[in-house]
Amino acid sequence: MTLPDILSLAWRTVRSNRLRTGITVSIIAFGIMALIGIITAIEAMNQSLYENFSILGANSFSIRFRERNIRFGGPPRSDLTRERRGSSRQRASTLGRIITWEEAKRFKDQFAYPATVSVSKFATGNATVFFNEQKTNPNVRMIGGDENYLLNSGYLLKAGRNFSVTDLQSGRNVVIIGSDLVDKLFRGKHDQAIGKLIRIGAGRYRIIGTMQPRGASSFLALDNIAITSTNNVRRVFSSEGSYNITIRAEDFQHMDAAVGEATGLFRQVRKLHFQDADNFYIDRSDTLVETLKNTLRYVRYAAMVIGIITLLGAAIGLTNIMLVAVSERTREIGLSKSVGAKPATIRSQFLWESVLISLLGAGFGIVLGILVGNLFSMYLKTGFVVPWIWVLIGVFICFATGLVAGLYPAVKASRLDPIDALRYE
Repeated sequence: MTLPDILSLAWRTVRSNRLRTGITVSIIAFGIMALIGIITAIEAMNQSLYENFSILGANSFSIRFRERNIRFGGPPRSDLTRERRGSSRQRASTLGRIITWEEAKRFKDQFAYPATVSVSKFATGNATVFFNEQKTNPNVRMIGGDENYLLNSGYLLKAGRNFSVTDLQSGRNVVIIGSDLVDKLFRGKHDQAIGKLIRIGAGRYRIIGTMQPRGASSFLALDNIAITSTNNVRRVFSSEGSYNITIRAEDFQHMDAAVGEATGLFRQVRKLHFQDADNFYIDRSDTLVETLKNTLRYVRYAAMVIGIITLLGAAIGLTNIMLVAVSERTREIGLSKSVGAKPATIRSQFLWESVLISLLGAGFGIVLGILVGNLFSMYLKTGFVVPWIWVLIGVFICFATGLVAGLYPAVKASRLDPIDALRYE
């Protein structure tokens, strides 16, 4: 028999046992769905990270007093545990030191490299904003910035103006709000928001500008933000805590040079000896994305374990079903051998039956997994994601599962004695 004949016969046999085939296909499909679904969701998360966590832009970086503490469980990583150059005495005296207002201001005044420098300070991440009878959820981020904060952070004004010199020096209660706040408080009408008084905490702020939407994801909620001046945050909220310095180079090709200049100048601002280790952290947006992607890889490992365990159970079930098929078709096998069928032909027929059942499960599982994973991508507002590499890996795994599961039943069928098989009841 030729391969097309063997495949046709195997397909007819698979179709004739729909209940048995359906159960096995379902088990395999759920295993592949779990694998492909989680991988698709992770790919959507990665895409969202690149779109929304690259907040500084490709030619920007920031100076922080420590590395961002981003984690999905487990104890927080302390900077004191990281290896640094220099002696233990030097590390103990320098690590964990915040960036003060005087240091940030001095750096901004002295940085002569062709780049834009911004100084900002985080005020709170759970502010509630009120306007008349309307109010937001207590999850609004309040940040103090300067005249360059919008540019360096990738925001564009939709209506109104940026901070003036008087706003920055006096620290008066003026604010620029994100599009989420405009939607919640002013029904999306940006022009009507300009000049209105809103209440943030116990203070009243006048809106001087609104920002265009950034297409925020569930990770950062970039549009759910209120920006006031740095001096206002110092006066109203707290003058303590660390300040953040953002540098935007004129061109991406100048990034490394700008990082070097910034590192050297800030070491002078910090009055570090040439043998001392840096007691601050240069935070590049691409580094942040890679850190988060490395964290998500553990979720990918969990998906692989789930898929492998499910497929292992499916392989055992498929082997049992094929053994039952061999027992039910013993007389048929004997008849085929008596008319000249070779053991290799019998073996190929049962192997291809097992592979077809496994590939059917792969097909349904891949489709369901992509659909389930893209439900998550819809929530993140990313594009439709298809992890083609993992789709091919899933097909290969199911093909191998079908071969392994059907090997023993196929060999057993090919070794049956035709006379004993014909007498089998």
